[in-house]
Amino acid sequence: MFKTLKNAFKVKEIRQKMFYTFVMLIVVRLGCQIPVPGTDGSVVASLMGKLSESTSNTLIGAFTGGLEKMSIFALGISPYITSSIIMQLLTIAIPRLEELHKDGETGRKKIAEITRYITVALALITSIAMALGFGNSNAFGNKASMTTAQYLFTIAVVVITWTAGSAFLMWIGERITEKGVGNGISIILVINIIARIPSDLYNLYESKVKITSTNGRSIGGALLAAAIIVLVIVAIFAFVVILQGGQRKIAVQYSKKLQGRKMVGGQSSCIPLKVNTAGVIPIIFGSSIMQFPIIISNFFGKTAGDGTLWGKILRVLNSGSWFNLDNFKYTLGFLVYAVLVIVFAYFYTSITFNPIEVADNMKKQGGFVPGIRPGKPTEEYLTRILNYIVFIGAIGLLIVATIPIVFSGVFNASVSFGGTSLIIIVGVVLETINKIESMMVVRNYKGFLND
Repeated sequence: MFKTLKNAFKVKEIRQKMFYTFVMLIVVRLGCQIPVPGTDGSVVASLMGKLSESTSNTLIGAFTGGLEKMSIFALGISPYITSSIIMQLLTIAIPRLEELHKDGETGRKKIAEITRYITVALALITSIAMALGFGNSNAFGNKASMTTAQYLFTIAVVVITWTAGSAFLMWIGERITEKGVGNGISIILVINIIARIPSDLYNLYESKVKITSTNGRSIGGALLAAAIIVLVIVAIFAFVVILQGGQRKIAVQYSKKLQGRKMVGGQSSCIPLKVNTAGVIPIIFGSSIMQFPIIISNFFGKTAGDGTLWGKILRVLNSGSWFNLDNFKYTLGFLVYAVLVIVFAYFYTSITFNPIEVADNMKKQGGFVPGIRPGKPTEEYLTRILNYIVFIGAIGLLIVATIPIVFSGVFNASVSFGGTSLIIIVGVVLETINKIESMMVVRNYKGFLND
């Protein structure tokens, strides 16, 4: 990886693209530090403290841009990600969108345009709900001391700012994709995750490693805690790299055909099926469904620790309550979470990889899997292999996502860079490095042709 980056810096064109990406990311991080007009910092800090006690910070930190500061980029790129997922689902359900998807560059541009409109609509709806929720909690000034007109004006300013901020982030992401390196949206997501890691590591040091006169921690205990933390982080990273790179290659042989006086075809190929076919989407879906009732309840003053039946249900849904040895019964929520992840892994894979279409295309091109007849038998073979791989990938995702949760529950060491965040970081870094390598290969081909 470092060798690739070193060689890329020697190429002026690629160096300019990397510099452009760097400048855009600086703009993103600056925007994450600027609060919306009228924000009351003390109230926001109190609200975020309560929210962190009743929810997992992983998704909140990963998909928002400075929500804890009520920044102008508070919505982050979550509306765009949600919009993209919705469009993927609609492409399967609506024949017209499926035709656009297969219509080459023109169709993809039209789908991208529709995605932008949906993004703005989702950002507007989300910002209204969040502005009203936080506004009722006096995050933007004392509501009781405002007139109705003043309160509505304040909420309108917040809604417009957040919606515009989300749209601007979408624009920056598209510009990075076009003029920079890698996928702009993914890179913005990763930089927001990475920005939180130093503070999380410092919090771990403060709570588990640092020796003070009050905690009575010995040097040996501190070193052991530091070693365990490092080993857990390294093990998760290594497992994620293996999971992201794992794939099953299905051999495909193409029959020879006589065209004119020449025999063509007969070459061998393969269909690479990734073990983690659905990526991080199942984790995102599962976590979102589990966290949604908790976040909504917080807006209405209902928390997981209020002792009511609903409060106990919220504790079951909260990953921060799982694997706590003092209240292990709440780990029941993990079983629900595991089922959701596996179900979404199969569901998302089914809409992104169609064995029937693949088998039909192979048959039309004269291809076949050795030992398997073309047509229906090939379709059944691909489906069987895919189901097996998806299950392994889903279990791998659960392992990666569960290790930080277990660590947090047993040792009470909550961090935001959990399994979901690490999968995103590793996946985006590998994707960006591959993009840089392909750009260098294309440049070498151009140089050869120009000579």
